[in-house]
Amino acid sequence: MNMAASEPSRRSVQLDHGDLRLERVESVTPDATVRHVDQLDSDALEAVYEAISADRPVPAAGTGLEPGEVIVFTDYFRVERV
Repeated sequence: MNMAASEPSRRSVQLDHGDLRLERVESVTPDATVRHVDQLDSDALEAVYEAISADRPVPAAGTGLEPGEVIVFTDYFRVERV
């Protein structure tokens, strides 16, 4: 995916220490690791869906999500460590 970088939006899910947050971004850098939501295993998919739909935290353990990667769902969401 070759898109220009942009600033993330101001809205993001705030999480507890040790958890991950999903931060909405408009585009990604060419060197970013990007996974489409259908590439996630069932546990990670459920965690991402709940985080997006209910503004919930994403647990750092058990999802396989890595800080800096971008998940493509209805928008682009970068995984950030809190």
